[in-house]
Amino acid sequence: MKQRLSDRLNARLERHLPEQRLFLKSEEGTRFVRMRPLTQASVLLGGALVLGWTVVVTSFFLIGTVASGSARDQTARAQIAYETRLAALSSERDIRAAEAEQALDRFYSALDEVSKMQGTVLASEQRVRELETGIEVIQRTLRRTVAERNEARDQIDTLEARLEDAPEAAALAERLAADSAATAEALAEVLDATALARDEAVVVAMGADAEISRMEAMAEVVADRNDRIFSRLEEALETSMAPLERVFDRAGISSDAILSTVRSGYTGQGGPLEPVVVSTRGGPVMPDTDTARANRLLDRIEDVDMYRLAAESLPLAHPVNAPHRRTSGFGPRWGRMHSGMDFAASRGTPILATAEGTVTHAGWQSGYGKLVKIRHPLGFETRYAHLSSINVRVGQRVSRGENIGGMGTTGRSTGVHLHYEVRRNGQALNPVTFINAGQDVF
Repeated sequence: MKQRLSDRLNARLERHLPEQRLFLKSEEGTRFVRMRPLTQASVLLGGALVLGWTVVVTSFFLIGTVASGSARDQTARAQIAYETRLAALSSERDIRAAEAEQALDRFYSALDEVSKMQGTVLASEQRVRELETGIEVIQRTLRRTVAERNEARDQIDTLEARLEDAPEAAALAERLAADSAATAEALAEVLDATALARDEAVVVAMGADAEISRMEAMAEVVADRNDRIFSRLEEALETSMAPLERVFDRAGISSDAILSTVRSGYTGQGGPLEPVVVSTRGGPVMPDTDTARANRLLDRIEDVDMYRLAAESLPLAHPVNAPHRRTSGFGPRWGRMHSGMDFAASRGTPILATAEGTVTHAGWQSGYGKLVKIRHPLGFETRYAHLSSINVRVGQRVSRGENIGGMGTTGRSTGVHLHYEVRRNGQALNPVTFINAGQDVF
């Protein structure tokens, strides 16, 4: 039965694949191998399958290479765009800070002018009060003098009536009358001068009021301009803070705890802005709203600096920049916990430190093979296992992106790859969280 089926197939294929004979000649004689149509078809089908499999594998490899290069280019463009935006925001922040400082200087100069005008007004008011007091004294003196003059006139009349024949009394009366007239004239001149000085003081006070109104209007213009400057600075700071806050959110780390740790490890000098204002009335001076707002901006700028210091301390970079593929992720695998991520590439591919730190281990460790451990600030540690070579030593300080070794397959490994771990205070964390978060910064 099987023979008849084979004969039928050979008969049908005979038209397309006629039987071929392969002659083999040697010293002993000539032999031939007969290749029937079915055998030829089997050989052609096998060759086609091998060729198709080669084409498919090559296509997958080329697609993976192109995708990896495209992702790397996009990451580089995103990094360049972010750095350009960050530099522009930093420059704008510096410009706005300079404008705010200039506006504050002008505002304080205006306050000084207002203080001087207030002093002039107070002096004028004091002078007016003194003149009014003098006028009252003069008026009382004048009234007393007029009363005395009237009394003297009465006495003169009495004396004239009684002593019409006494020449001494007449002379005394004339002297008294002359003295009274001179006193009245002097008092009138003093009263006129006092009234003129009072009118001049009133004019000065009115001019001071007008100048104070002008300075208050100028202060309102300065305050409105300061408000616009502060608003733009606040928007720029929020724009700078947003990507940094996303880093900590993606990494699952409390930003308050990170900032507290960073502040405890760094020292510096500085303080809030406090305007030097002297009160013309000697009372306490409360800080103005612009100063309080400027202090809040300074606090936010300090937060941005702390965020950047913290971000530089976190392992956010990628350990492999060369073309590679991820072969295993973080989590349970084959009934056991896989505490890191695996990246496969060719042997000797450079392995890079993902953050600055200090090398605490550089050698062989069971299971890991050739292993490098790096201790980073804030309690973080990264591990790079199965290396083929190690380029660092224990105690060495390394920077982000520094080559620490080559990819290999030492230790418990089934192929060339890097086993990468991120730990904090000894607890293993998912590295992909930090790698994805780092795309917002680097």
